[in-house]
Amino acid sequence: MSRFWSPFVKQLVPYVPGEQPKVENLIKLNTNENPYGPSPKVVQAIQAELNDSLRLYPAPNADALKAEIARYYGVSTTQVFVGNGSDEVLAHIFHGLFQHGQAVLYPDITYSFYPVYCGLYGIEAAPQPLNDDFRLSLADYLQPNGGIIFPNPNAPTGVGMSLQDVEAIVQGSPDSVVVVDEAYVDFGGETAIALVDRYPNLLVTQTLSKSRSLAGLRVGFAVGHADLIEALERIKNSFNSYPLDRLAIVGAVAAFQDQAWFERTRTAVIDSREQLSAALIELGFEVLPSQANFVFARHTQRDAAELAQGLREQKVIVRHFKLPRIDQFLRITIGTEVQNQALISALKTLL
Repeated sequence: MSRFWSPFVKQLVPYVPGEQPKVENLIKLNTNENPYGPSPKVVQAIQAELNDSLRLYPAPNADALKAEIARYYGVSTTQVFVGNGSDEVLAHIFHGLFQHGQAVLYPDITYSFYPVYCGLYGIEAAPQPLNDDFRLSLADYLQPNGGIIFPNPNAPTGVGMSLQDVEAIVQGSPDSVVVVDEAYVDFGGETAIALVDRYPNLLVTQTLSKSRSLAGLRVGFAVGHADLIEALERIKNSFNSYPLDRLAIVGAVAAFQDQAWFERTRTAVIDSREQLSAALIELGFEVLPSQANFVFARHTQRDAAELAQGLREQKVIVRHFKLPRIDQFLRITIGTEVQNQALISALKTLL
């Protein structure tokens, strides 16, 4: 029946999300979900919104959430855009800010949705190789381009870059938009939102899926110059006027208001990451320095695919990418202390 497809659909290579297996008693460390639940205040806010008002459309501009994000980061509401997860925000960015007839630059080892969006919107992609330490080479981004995007910290490596290096890339391309994807920044990175008032070409995206434990609610946002935000609003209002439902709006507002819960759970993940990294190194793994809620590790003597399969047989699932340069790495989400110990015990059995 593909004869009914628009021609470009046949050329698309869609994004493949992490596996969501339906197996009981599984230790799931493959999709970077937070091991700790959202703030109880989030649950309370959502429960309070479960009433007759669900028959009404949500606020199309999610003004309450924009105001809370603006308050939290010390910016104006005109500098904030919100969407149905940061993936939707990124899609609007590619569609509305990267179609200039020049290639978009991003790392060769990075979030795999970037090349997908290039394919979806007919944008030339120019991946730039990470160096041997799996870090961005700043000189690679000082070339003509139609836009630049990179995660900080990077995914799937977890390696972060300094705010000074981020600023150097932004300064090097004053005539194109530079997007810093900060999905994992709260686990050890430094946000570039502090730079948006100085650089009209800088746009920073974040998500509530990771550090706020709201992957199931689908809330993402961008912060940048009001002109960039207006472009995204035009795209959004030509696509879906109501991307965030009533529950998502009140839940996201509550998440930003409970700073104590955010700090407690974030710190727990960071502490567990350092403990897990040390344990993996003791077992003969090389672990890249991570500023995310996962680690990227390869064993010095054992094949990654075999280890991933062996872990699966012991009901522990991690992410293995069958891609050049990283096919010997496993990406392991930080779990609870019990989950992390189960992972180490399973690896000891395999090794």
